[in-house]
Amino acid sequence: MQTGSRRDGWTVRGAHLAALLLTVYPSTRLFAQDTSAVDRGVRIGIIYRPGVRPGLVVLPGAAAALDSVRAIIARDLDLSDRFELITLPGGDSIRMSAAPPSAGTSRAPTGGRGGAAAGLNYQLYQALGADFAVGLALAGDTTVLAVHDVAAGSVRREFRSRLPPLKDPGFRMAVHRLADHILEATLGVGGIAATRILFVLDGKAYVIDEDGADKQLVSSSDHQAMSPAWAPDGRRFSYMEFWAGHGQLFVQPVGPGKRQPVATTGQALDFTPAFSPDGKTLAFSRATEEGTDIYAVNIKDNCCLQRLTVGRFSDNLSPTYSPEGQRIAFVSTRPGLPQIYVMAADGTDQQLFAPFDYGVTGSSNAPDWSPDGQSVAFHRDVGGTLQVFVLDVRTRAVRQLTSLGRNEDPTWAPDSRHLAFVSDRSGYRQLWIIDLETGRIRPLLQQSGARLPAWSPRLPETASSTP
Repeated sequence: MQTGSRRDGWTVRGAHLAALLLTVYPSTRLFAQDTSAVDRGVRIGIIYRPGVRPGLVVLPGAAAALDSVRAIIARDLDLSDRFELITLPGGDSIRMSAAPPSAGTSRAPTGGRGGAAAGLNYQLYQALGADFAVGLALAGDTTVLAVHDVAAGSVRREFRSRLPPLKDPGFRMAVHRLADHILEATLGVGGIAATRILFVLDGKAYVIDEDGADKQLVSSSDHQAMSPAWAPDGRRFSYMEFWAGHGQLFVQPVGPGKRQPVATTGQALDFTPAFSPDGKTLAFSRATEEGTDIYAVNIKDNCCLQRLTVGRFSDNLSPTYSPEGQRIAFVSTRPGLPQIYVMAADGTDQQLFAPFDYGVTGSSNAPDWSPDGQSVAFHRDVGGTLQVFVLDVRTRAVRQLTSLGRNEDPTWAPDSRHLAFVSDRSGYRQLWIIDLETGRIRPLLQQSGARLPAWSPRLPETASSTP
C-alpha cells in the first residue's frame, strides 16, 4: 500500500522508502476558483466591485531617510489584500491643505506629533477615494507613524518606533510590524506582514519574508532537510534530516542557539513534525518496515513517546493540530487511497474527515488546519494532477481552490485568509500565495524547485533576527 506524506509526498513502505525519499520531487472563506495563468498580482476568478475595500493612501514625505520604510509599508498593505491603494497624482504638492481652515478644510492637531500627523486636506483625500491616510515623519531618531481617518478628519492612531539601521538584519521585520499596526488601527484585524515562510530548496531549509524578500538559509548541516514546521510561539521550528535511511527530527531556535534532537526511540524514519498549540508536544509520522503511524512526544520534558494510530494494514501520517489542540487531522490509507481523517489528540475517535468520491477523485494529502479552526486545506489528485482543496470543518463540505497546473502542499497564513502553496503554473515549481477572499494570486519566490512551505505565526520581536 502506498501513500504520500503531509509535506513531502513520500511513498512509505519497506525497503523502497530510503531511495524514494531522494527521488520523489527532486530539487528543482472561498468565493472563487483559480482560473488564471501567471497572474502577478491580478485578481482572478471573481468580479471585483471597486469600493468594496476601503481606500488607503500612503502619503509622500520630505524625509528621504523614510523612503525605504514608506515603500515597504505600501507594499505590505497592498499584499494584505484589504485595501484599494491610491496613487497620488500630484505628489507632495497635495499633501497639505490648499485652503485655510476657514474654507472648510479640517486639520489634525499638530502639537507634539511631528510631520506625520500634520494637518491634511481631508476633503481632497476623500474626493480621491481615500478612507485612510498613512503619514511618516522623523522626530530625532524616532519614526512617527500616523494613521488618519479621512472621513472623521482626524488622526486615529499614532505609533512611534526606533527602527534599526537600514542595513540591520532586523530592519525589514521592524517595518513589517508597522504595516501590521496600520491594519489593527484601521480595520481591527491582525496583519501578516511580520511573518515568514519556511520552505525546502535543494535539500536545505530556508526562510523568506511574506513579501518574498530576505531569503535566508536556516538548516545547519549537509544532510537532506525536509518537513519544516513552525512552533506556535514563532521562536522555534522543527524539521527532519535524512541520512543513511534514518530520519531524525530536530527543534531549532530562530536566532542564536543550538538545535536539539527530538528524543524519540529506535532507528526508524521520523518525519512531518507538527507542534501542538501549546508548544509542548510534537506529533510526527514514523515509518518502519511494518508501516507508518502517528506518534507524539513531550518535547518540553523530553519524554513520554505515545503512539496515536495503529495501522493494521494501513498507513497513518501527516498530523496537523486544530488550533485548540483537541483534534488532529491526518492522512490514512484505510479507504485504499490516502484520504484526510481526523481523531482526538489522544488518538481516539478516528473517522473520515474530508469526503471523497470513489473512482472520481484520487488520493488526498498534506492537510493543514487553519489558525481560526474553520478550515483544513489539503491537496487532492484530480485526473492525475494535484489540486488544492479546502474543507469546511463545520459542514465537512469540500471545495476545489485551484485548477491551473499542478498545485500542492498548502499552508495557512495566521489570518486564515491567505494560503501559500507550490505550483508549476508558470512552467516550473515555485511558491505562490493566494488570497481566498479576492482570488488574487501572486508568486512568492520565483525560483525553481522550492517546495514544502510552512507559514509562521505572527512573529514576536525576539524572533525577527536572522538565524
